[in-house]
Amino acid sequence: MSTYSTKQRKTLTDFLESHPDTFLTAEEIETALSDRGISRSAIYRNLSELEAEGKIRRSVREGTRKVCFQYIDAEHCRGELHLSCKVCGKTIHMDRETAEALVADIAGRQQFEIDRSDTVLFGVCGDCKKH
Repeated sequence: MSTYSTKQRKTLTDFLESHPDTFLTAEEIETALSDRGISRSAIYRNLSELEAEGKIRRSVREGTRKVCFQYIDAEHCRGELHLSCKVCGKTIHMDRETAEALVADIAGRQQFEIDRSDTVLFGVCGDCKKH
């Protein structure tokens, strides 16, 4: 990998690390990084590589065909269950006590082990329910 590509990857990963609780489209990332000298092709290439490395999660935004990415390699994010609002897109870390209870209940009742590295529960957050 050339130095230029390494700088572009670092720019992208720094940006994603600063937004770990957000699902972002490639277009949103491109817009946010437009003044930092990272090309569209570098964004797509690096997103693909980061996904293959298990550092980002890919999902499709509810009611659209838009593919979104969330950085999951942040220390506080690894192995955590997440809640994602289908209305505003906000991602919330489920508190550990609730997550442990849910995982244990499902393991006991359903004889099913949850993959914590890739688990997001979708619904509507409290702020969006108020509106």
